[in-house]
Amino acid sequence: MRKKEEFESERLMNFEFSQRVRATRLFARKVGLNEASLVGEIALRGSDDLLDLVAKNTSRSRDEIATVYEQCLGEARRQLIAERGDPAPNQLG
Repeated sequence: MRKKEEFESERLMNFEFSQRVRATRLFARKVGLNEASLVGEIALRGSDDLLDLVAKNTSRSRDEIATVYEQCLGEARRQLIAERGDPAPNQLG
């Protein structure tokens, strides 16, 4: 059972990381920043710090930036689910 829990945890973490990377790429395109540079910031910053950085570099409000990023997270999730399937249905039972 422990091995299955570890596998499921790893699978979910992989999905979440992939979602964050894809969302950041979509986000960079929408706000006019370099995708590779912004994705590189993922390893250095949490989401809040990343949004603060983008707000500062684009002269947009933090609220506007947060709204755009949330939309990108949703789009990235929809894309990944279409490609890989929904990660949630797998139960540990």
